[in-house]
This record gives sequence, structure tokens and C-alpha cells, in this order.
Amino acid sequence: MTKKIILIIFLAFFTACQNKHSETENITVSSEKEAINTMLDAWHKSASESKFDSYFDAMAANSVFIATDAKENWNKKDFEAFSKPFFDRGKAWDFTPVKRNIYVSTDGNIAWFDELLNTWMGVCRGSGVLSKTDNTWKIEQYVLSVTIPNTHITDVIAIKKEMDSVFLSKLNK
Repeated sequence: MTKKIILIIFLAFFTACQNKHSETENITVSSEKEAINTMLDAWHKSASESKFDSYFDAMAANSVFIATDAKENWNKKDFEAFSKPFFDRGKAWDFTPVKRNIYVSTDGNIAWFDELLNTWMGVCRGSGVLSKTDNTWKIEQYVLSVTIPNTHITDVIAIKKEMDSVFLSKLNK
């Protein structure tokens, strides 16, 4: 009988410890998602306010920005050079997030996200990967794409067909 009581006490204690660990994990993931949301919102705001330094400070040194044109796969240095004239004129871009999903790795140092954006191009999708170093989240990769309603995909394919053919032939050389 004593062994059963000891076993029940042990199981109750073990279960309580596990629940406490899960609660702590959920709080940590929740606070990381909040920090990421805040960082990404500030990043988009920096572009809309033409704040070059704060915009690019949010990106890791080896980051990549992939834009809507198939030719646009920018490393950070090239993206800065391309973007600088827009920021200098006070007219960068204004992408307003309307919905965002964030996922955090189990070790809490990598995150990935997708977001729907209200832009001058209509609804776009952004997605990316972030890393956490010295308690700071940085964008490692960002991909911007134009969303196309499925009911119009055939029309878009026809519009793109010739340019895609030229682009692919250059890539295949």
C-alpha cells in the first residue's frame, strides 16, 4: 500500500512539474512572437517613413530580399544600393500588415512567418526567416509576392508567358 501512495505522489509531482514547464514554454513562445510582431511592424513603418538606417538595421548582415520580379533576389548590400534613392526621395514603400502568422523553433533562436500586406500593388504576401542573436531578432530572408486569385491565374499565366520564356532561356544558358 505504501508503494502505491509513493507512486501516486511521485506521479502527481511529475505531472505538476511537466505542466509548469509547458506553461513557461508557452509564455516564452508568446513573448517571442510579440517581440517579432513589434520588430516587423517597426520594419514596415521604417520603409513607409523612409527611415533607411532603421529599415536596414532590422536585416541581418547576410540577409536576402526576394521581390516580386523573378530577377529580384537581392543580398543586403545590393538591396541597400537599389533602395537608397527611394529612401532619399522620401518615397520608399508602404506595406501595411493585415494578418500575420509566426512560428518559433523549439530552441527559440529561429522564427519564420508569413503575412498578408495591403500595398500599392493590392494584397501581397510577405514571408521570411528570422534569427535571434544577442536577444535581437533580425531578418535573414524576406520574400515578397503578389497574390493572384485562383480565378485569374490562367490570365496571369498568359500575360507572363513571353517574359517567363525569355527569362528562363537566359537562366538556362
